[in-house]
Amino acid sequence: MKEIQYLIALSMAPGIGHVGGKKLIEKYGSAKMVFEEKADLLQKLNRFKNKEKEDISPPKLLELAEKELEFAKKHEIAVLGIDHEDYPQRLKHCQDGPIVLYFKGDTNLNPQKAISIVGSRKASLRGKQFCEKLIKDLAVHRPTIISGLAFGVDICAHQAAIELGLPTLAVLGMPLNTIYPPQHRKYAERMLENGGWLSDYYSSAPLIPSNFAERNRIVAGMSDATIVIESGKKGGSMITAGLAVDYNRDVFAVPGRPEDELSEGCNHLIKSQQAALIDSAKDVEYVLNWKKDGKKKVKQTALFQELDPEEKELIGIFSTSEPKAIDEISVEAGIPMSKTATILLGLELKGVVLSLPGKMYQLN
Repeated sequence: MKEIQYLIALSMAPGIGHVGGKKLIEKYGSAKMVFEEKADLLQKLNRFKNKEKEDISPPKLLELAEKELEFAKKHEIAVLGIDHEDYPQRLKHCQDGPIVLYFKGDTNLNPQKAISIVGSRKASLRGKQFCEKLIKDLAVHRPTIISGLAFGVDICAHQAAIELGLPTLAVLGMPLNTIYPPQHRKYAERMLENGGWLSDYYSSAPLIPSNFAERNRIVAGMSDATIVIESGKKGGSMITAGLAVDYNRDVFAVPGRPEDELSEGCNHLIKSQQAALIDSAKDVEYVLNWKKDGKKKVKQTALFQELDPEEKELIGIFSTSEPKAIDEISVEAGIPMSKTATILLGLELKGVVLSLPGKMYQLN
């Protein structure tokens, strides 16, 4: 039995789920060992069993996980455990990141650049026009556009990305065998050609309202930055922005008139310094240090000759231009995290590497 089946089973376990499962994996080393050791798992399951008279034993969970793998294969859904090489690295380092993701589509889940664009379901014409222009102006950088397929700003962002040929991902608050709202299925189908659908819900997971708020952690965690275009004081967009702040990612908000309800949330984020004010794509390019082709700094060979042996060793780990997480660099170099952070800081000051949101680094 493969590790992925144990991971699915663990994510299905009542009272445990993704966050609890992650803690158990950290304690025992793998999902398989959680099931083999059983003590903590049975204690949590028995606590739930007293309330619900359904079979939630470890063997039953593993049986359900096997059926889920069969369902995924039949419907061409990729099942990515947190240990899978294609699992989003940006999300992997979020404390509440899912231990299993379900993906249908065709795109790289670890793109060089990724932004989430969220906002009101009742977006104004002004908000939609801003969204479209922003994505058009950022298209030169080829970012992956991430949102939630909802009415308003979400679907506007997806549509703009589709028309510009940019990869776009819809993070769903339900299993991938259900598209909501159904009016957006035609756009969702087009996304499968260059992008796709993402969810942490297995095919028989119950559809409950809180799912939509929970999926926002994936929207925020998958992105280098979250951009809020029109939002009231409360709602999913504000939840996503708050999560992005917690993940140490950049947040941008479009300002508006004080008396405008759709600007209350954005104005609050700016006023409380949780978000940077954005009025054009240039703000995103500046904060995220995105350089247009032809304006990139030329690396100087002489600079690399000035690096000490430890710095050169770390540089050797960056075999491509793809970003790497600090803990991944630490493991590959075989040096403590604290020392890795110190060396990376020195390399950043020398202009050799770039520091990205989520404790990610890449060659400059």
